[in-house]
Amino acid sequence: MRGVSFEIPNRYGRYLYDILEDINIKNYFWKSGDGEAYYIDNKQIGEAMFPQPYTYNGQDLYNRISAKDYYVLFADLKAFKENTHIQGIATYEDFLNSQCEIALLIVDSSYITIYVKDQHVTERIYRKAVQNGYENIAYITDHNDPRTALTSF
Repeated sequence: MRGVSFEIPNRYGRYLYDILEDINIKNYFWKSGDGEAYYIDNKQIGEAMFPQPYTYNGQDLYNRISAKDYYVLFADLKAFKENTHIQGIATYEDFLNSQCEIALLIVDSSYITIYVKDQHVTERIYRKAVQNGYENIAYITDHNDPRTALTSF
C-alpha cells in the first residue's frame, strides 16, 4: 500500500483537520508547496491559508487547519519527523528515498491523495475517510497508482 485516495465535498469547511485529526500532526514538520487555499470570513473568501511555500511545525499547522473554516482549491503538504531532513519531494521515488512520512495532495477542491510510509497511519486515514462519509475511498497500491508526480499542480 502506498496510501489512500478519496473525494471530499467541494465546499468550505475544516477538511484538512478532519482528515488528519487521527494522526498526531503535531509530531511532524509540514512543508507546504504550491497551493491555493483561503480562510472563510463571513462566508466570503478571505486571506490565504498558505500564502507561500513554507515549513510549519506541527502546532502551527494544527492551528491553521483547526481554528476556522477554509476553502482549499489545491494543497501540497509533506510531513517530516525532523526539521533538518526537509526536502523537496516531486515523485513517489523521491518520497520513498526521503525522510518524508506523509504526502497529502488536494486537487480541484475535492480529490485527496495521501501517501504514507506507516501502514497503520494509512489504515487510520482510510477509516476516518469512511467515518466522515467521503466518496470513492480506495487504497493506493503499486498497481492502481496513476500519479507520476507528487505535487498538486
